[in-house]
Amino acid sequence: MRLAVVTADNVGEACRLVMRPDQERFVAPVAWSLAEAYAQPEVAWPRLVYDGDRLVAFIMGAFDPDNSMWFFRCGIWRLNVSADEQGKGYGRFAVEAVLAEARRRGQHRASVLWVPGPGSPEAFYLRLGFQPTGETFGGEVVGQISVG
Repeated sequence: MRLAVVTADNVGEACRLVMRPDQERFVAPVAWSLAEAYAQPEVAWPRLVYDGDRLVAFIMGAFDPDNSMWFFRCGIWRLNVSADEQGKGYGRFAVEAVLAEARRRGQHRASVLWVPGPGSPEAFYLRLGFQPTGETFGGEVVGQISVG
């Protein structure tokens, strides 16, 4: 597995990454995330996950140390794992890459927000060590993990 920066050569492939239909209500499409990254290049950290030459996932970290809301200072904005590639460790690899980047930047905790409910990514994030803080934002649960 490897991370790759989004470029003119792979952006089309990235935008064609398809989630399972039952997960679409939990995460925005990659194209939406890339538009947000374009609008906030100083904050967004979008990366593609490849297994060999096969695109298997997209992750976008966020690093905004001066944000007034602590959970937007360092964390995971998006994680999209291809419908056909779930359960193979790609999501874990992607999250661990964001946490490694957080450590590299001197951060001590990272956040993730998830929509609660059946089929949500909550169990995945809990397995990775994120813990709910008791806070919500826009109806989403705020989770955190220590990275440093």
